[in-house]
Amino acid sequence: MKRILVAVAAIAALASNAALASEQLAKEKNCLACHAIDNKVVGPGYKEVAAKYKGDKSAEAKLATKIQKGGGGVWGQIPMPANPQVSDAEAKKLAQWILSLK
Repeated sequence: MKRILVAVAAIAALASNAALASEQLAKEKNCLACHAIDNKVVGPGYKEVAAKYKGDKSAEAKLATKIQKGGGGVWGQIPMPANPQVSDAEAKKLAQWILSLK
């Protein structure tokens, strides 16, 4: 039983560190200049994005593409600029993180 509790605690710590690592990546890539987790800044809050795409199996790919190439018209008139400094792997990681927020 003790081993199971230790394993569960380790998994929870890794998941928490992954969430923090993704938030750190968002800071490093300057995403948080226009977005916040809980509320709209220039663009929508990430929790609102996660809610909008809940259940959409293609959401991760859509968001990763939008992170890199930018877009507009989904959240209002202000377009999201392209972020070519974000690699494919980083865009995927950021999309996964955003979609995991509740």
